[in-house]
Amino acid sequence: MSLRMESPVGPRVIFNGREMDYFSGTSYLGLQSRPEVLAAAGECLQTYGLATGTSRGGYGESPVYDRLEAEIRAFFDAEACLYFASGYLGNTILSQGLSGRYEVIFVDAWSHFSIWDGARASGMPVVTFEHRSVDDLAKKIRDTLTPGQRPLIMSDGLFPISAELAPAPAYLELAERYDGLVVLDDAHASGVLGPGGRGTLDYYGIDSPRCLASHTLSKALGGYGGVITASAEMIDLLNRRSRVYIAASPPPLVTAAAAAAALRLARTEPELRLRLRENIARLRAGFRSLGWELDDIPAPITCLRARPGIELGRLKDALFERGIATAHVTTYSSTPPGGALRVAVFATHSADQIDRLLAAVQDILAPGAKR
Repeated sequence: MSLRMESPVGPRVIFNGREMDYFSGTSYLGLQSRPEVLAAAGECLQTYGLATGTSRGGYGESPVYDRLEAEIRAFFDAEACLYFASGYLGNTILSQGLSGRYEVIFVDAWSHFSIWDGARASGMPVVTFEHRSVDDLAKKIRDTLTPGQRPLIMSDGLFPISAELAPAPAYLELAERYDGLVVLDDAHASGVLGPGGRGTLDYYGIDSPRCLASHTLSKALGGYGGVITASAEMIDLLNRRSRVYIAASPPPLVTAAAAAAALRLARTEPELRLRLRENIARLRAGFRSLGWELDDIPAPITCLRARPGIELGRLKDALFERGIATAHVTTYSSTPPGGALRVAVFATHSADQIDRLLAAVQDILAPGAKR
């Protein structure tokens, strides 16, 4: 029988009637089930109904969208923003909206599906470069571009399974050298990385008009819908040129109201990110002690790669039997060779839960243990 989540998402969830520790998904700041977020959605539903029933512009505008976009600008410290139906669409909006400012797109080989779809939707040539390889990217740019052509470099900011960071400063250097642009899909970094939680560019301290990021509110930021922030001039350009933003219906009003409340909490409660980073450090240190090599980055995703003598699928099943839910991944974008056990940690996990997970893995992997 397939699993059904029968409770709100959080550090403990109910699957098919059974309560478990939950180390999967993307609720990194634990905002999806906060009472303030649920109350905002309920109040909006009673006041404005479910949705406007028409696209933004003209009769489709609402004070609910105004409040959300004010929260987006405040959280990301941005002059202007776009809010649209799904974070998945952000890369298409950018590839279409930036047309005329590049001639060839260069995509990291492990990029998320939304990046590939966005690149192809542009109608421009697409070239693949080796995963996170600045040298291969530089070579592909040299070998591909003709005089006067400019690159658009596209990659995940934080890769969703491998939990690696794109080398964004090096990408920006290449973009500057060739009068090009960098676009990062920051779905898993938004709300988490950087001093303000604004994502990969915030983490690296990059503030350049050549670098743009597509964010989502559906993961760490506790709502739903995609977000792009930039200068007012750039946002106006994207708004006018992207067929997706112009033609797609906006997210329902109740979703926008909930997202505004969640963003306000993420902005005014920085202790959420501090707790998350403490939990990340505790989890990663524990897995290092169990033999996994892990980078020291504050990513809420821990990627346990395949190792000799360990069957990751059986490890996931054995943890589930003990009341701990993780994810065994074999085919998703950025999955390393041999698959991975993807372990997500939230700000709302307790130290006891993390220690319980680590102890269970150690016990399952102990010599002679059934696994």
